[in-house]
Amino acid sequence: MNYHAYYPIDVVNGPGTRCTLFVSGCEHRCRGCYNAATWNPHNGLPFTPQLEERILQDLADTDIPRQGLSLSGGDPLYPANLSAVFSLVKRVKQELPDKDIWCWTGYRLGQLTKQQQRVLSFIDVLIDGPFVEPLKDPRLVWRGSQNQRVVPIAAWLAANHRVDTQSIG
Repeated sequence: MNYHAYYPIDVVNGPGTRCTLFVSGCEHRCRGCYNAATWNPHNGLPFTPQLEERILQDLADTDIPRQGLSLSGGDPLYPANLSAVFSLVKRVKQELPDKDIWCWTGYRLGQLTKQQQRVLSFIDVLIDGPFVEPLKDPRLVWRGSQNQRVVPIAAWLAANHRVDTQSIG
């Protein structure tokens, strides 16, 4: 997986102070996307074990407390990103269970593959759906267009699905 940018301190992409990772790779290619440079999965820098360690260290920092991790892009649930994203979110939840994880994806919950769904068991909030330019609304919180939903995943999983949390292979 490649990533486009990492912000160790971010107050825009989710509630509170957060760490935010913008991954590379997106097949949705939404018209009007503000981050089209992230569409190509080969753009950006390789996501390394060192960056994963830094993210965990930043999240654990008590001098600048962070509420959690935000994953955006590109699309964190883009198939080529799943293994690295799964590993990261699983580690965050295991090592820092008090931190929340927010994830933005152009996929709808009903479209997710089994591998994409495995990531959900470590996500607290999923913003799903493609950005649709005619439905753009700057008054919306955490989303860009009216078709996108802010989904609390624990409640969704309890009501709809059981997810296999085995490692993605």
